[in-house]
Amino acid sequence: MKSDLKKLQNVWEFNRGHIHTSLPNISFDDLANSIISTGPFYYYIIDFYDMSISNVSSSIFDIHGFDTDTVTFNDILGVLHSDDLDFIMQAEKSVADFFYNKIGGEKLLRYKVNYCFRAMLSSGDYAMFNHQAIMLTLDDSGKFGKSLNIHTRIDHLTNVNAYNFSLISLQGEVSYMNVNVAGKSTTVIQFSKREKEILKFIAMGLNSYEIGQALFISEETVKRHRKNILTKADCKNTAQLIKLSVLQGLT
Repeated sequence: MKSDLKKLQNVWEFNRGHIHTSLPNISFDDLANSIISTGPFYYYIIDFYDMSISNVSSSIFDIHGFDTDTVTFNDILGVLHSDDLDFIMQAEKSVADFFYNKIGGEKLLRYKVNYCFRAMLSSGDYAMFNHQAIMLTLDDSGKFGKSLNIHTRIDHLTNVNAYNFSLISLQGEVSYMNVNVAGKSTTVIQFSKREKEILKFIAMGLNSYEIGQALFISEETVKRHRKNILTKADCKNTAQLIKLSVLQGLT
C-alpha cells in the first residue's frame, strides 16, 4: 500500500508547482451551501507546493474519523481502496495530459475534474465516493498550485465504478464526459449557462414553476430548457438526469 501511494504521489510530482501561490478570497460557508449533494460530503484544499492540506470541513470526522486539526493528505490517501489506486494514478496522469497536451494548461482553472473511487469509512467498511477537484491557483510556470477537493458518498446511487473521468466546464465551454484513461472521450456535452443554473435547481428538487420564480423566467421557458437538457444528456427522465449530474459532477 505504501509503495502504491508513493507511485500516486509521483504522478503529481512532475506537475506540481514549485513556487508558493496565494489562496484566492473564498467564502467557505458560501461554498458549502453551493455544493449540491445527495449524500454526505467533505472538502479540503490541497497545496501541491508542499502537499499540505487546509480548510478541511468538519464532516471529514463523521465520514472517516479524522480530526480536522491533525489530518494530512497522506491520511486521506491512506483510506483509498487499494484496488482503485491504479485507476486513480492513471486518471490523474490522463487529466494532466488532457490539459497540457490537448486543450491547454491555462484552462485548468476553468474546469472541474470528476471521477469515482472507493474509500474506507470510520466504521471500517468501504463506500463509493465521487471526487471533484477544482484547481484554484497555478504557479508562474502553469504548474499545479492549490486545488479544492470535494468527496461525496454516492453508494446509495451506485456501487459500480465506470473507471472514467469527466472534465466539467465552469464557464460554459465544452465539457468532456466519460473520458477513459487513454484520453478518449465518449461524450461531449456543452450546456449553456442558463441550462447549468436550471440543472442545479433540478438537483435541488425544485419544479419548473419554482425554478422559473427563482430565475425570473416563465414556467414554459424552464420546461423548454429541461427538455433540451434531457436531450443533451441523453437521459429519459429527471431521475436519470439527477443521477448522471451527481455521478459526473455536472452540478
